[in-house]
Amino acid sequence: MESSSSNDFKLDPSRFINILHQIDPTVKFTQNMDSNTLEINISNPLMTSMITTVSSSSSNSHSAAAPMTFSRYENQKRRDWNTFGQYLKNHRPPLSLSRCSGAHVLEFLRYLDQFGKTKVHTQICPFFGNPNPPAACPCPLRQAWGSLDALIGRLRAAYDENTGAPPESNPFGARAVRLYLREIRDSQSKARGISYEKKKRKRPPLPAPPPSGIMFPSSTTS
Repeated sequence: MESSSSNDFKLDPSRFINILHQIDPTVKFTQNMDSNTLEINISNPLMTSMITTVSSSSSNSHSAAAPMTFSRYENQKRRDWNTFGQYLKNHRPPLSLSRCSGAHVLEFLRYLDQFGKTKVHTQICPFFGNPNPPAACPCPLRQAWGSLDALIGRLRAAYDENTGAPPESNPFGARAVRLYLREIRDSQSKARGISYEKKKRKRPPLPAPPPSGIMFPSSTTS
């Protein structure tokens, strides 16, 4: 029976990607959904040498290395990235990623509304502002603000990882996208009667200082 070595460790894929990007921003990553693997495209010969050295030293210490697996967040981010890529291909006219802007991201978010499952009441609806409507109404279904906010966060990270472009050119971080999400948050908060404000943590009360000027009786001996 083989005993596991105490030196075995697992490296989080997102942390591994960030480390490589810090060393060489030109590194490209391709995530294969079918095999759940990460392909690394390196043009820098120094980086190639470094990865080869790490790989060979790892294979020498472990005869059967476990495949790299992704967390639930990484899997969802990969699916979102593939969905956006398919949207660009189906766009009329077809749109390349390099020409994608914040305006195209807004088009994508509005396109997703047709698949929404959150009831957003209109101002003429009698249940406007009611968090628990007592009956059904014909108001439209939309994507919830929380889902859109999380989606943009994942796509913004995926864009940085897959393109290596400077952060200021990231269309998912454009000012128009931030303003749109803020507008959706405020409008859905009013329509659904739900507050999206983060609750502030209450600090424990400070202990009261001891009263001053109190004379304690002294013991006397007879």
